[in-house]
Amino acid sequence: MGNRLSKIYTRTGDKGTTGLGDGSRVDKDSLRVEAYGTVDELNSAVGLVLSADLPAGVRNCLTRTQHELFDLGGELCMPGMSLIPDGYIDGLEKDLDAFNEDLPPLKDFILPGGSESAARCHLARTIARRAERRVISLAHNETVNEATIRYLNRLSDLLFVIARVLARREGGTEVIWVHGDQRT
Repeated sequence: MGNRLSKIYTRTGDKGTTGLGDGSRVDKDSLRVEAYGTVDELNSAVGLVLSADLPAGVRNCLTRTQHELFDLGGELCMPGMSLIPDGYIDGLEKDLDAFNEDLPPLKDFILPGGSESAARCHLARTIARRAERRVISLAHNETVNEATIRYLNRLSDLLFVIARVLARREGGTEVIWVHGDQRT
């Protein structure tokens, strides 16, 4: 285990740089920092979903996901490191299939919302998509574990399905998007 921080502030970033896991320093607005910072934001959004009253299966899935996202952030913080195995993606797909099994087929686009926890889940989903875009931007310039991109892609799908599950569980409804010329 790495060093524990005895003080939260170090003053080492006061000039706009930050240390990576390998000891190198980069600008705080670098693609790498932007990528793992967005993953951290995603993990916080998942924590917001977890603060709601959730079914045990959803809670267990999202708690595991938080740990995996911490691994993913650590991977991005340490250039050349691979911490996201294909097994993590397999786990997301297994959960995705299980949660989606009892949902009616989706024939239209739905608007984010339906219930409070579903809306939180939709917010996490959109942050997952942004994290995926940030990691892809990083991959255009530096080596990135391909499993990381697949993981974020699958996670956003899973969060969408969980949002649908939560909306139904809480008695909410899925608001179907209506094209502008058809809205009254």
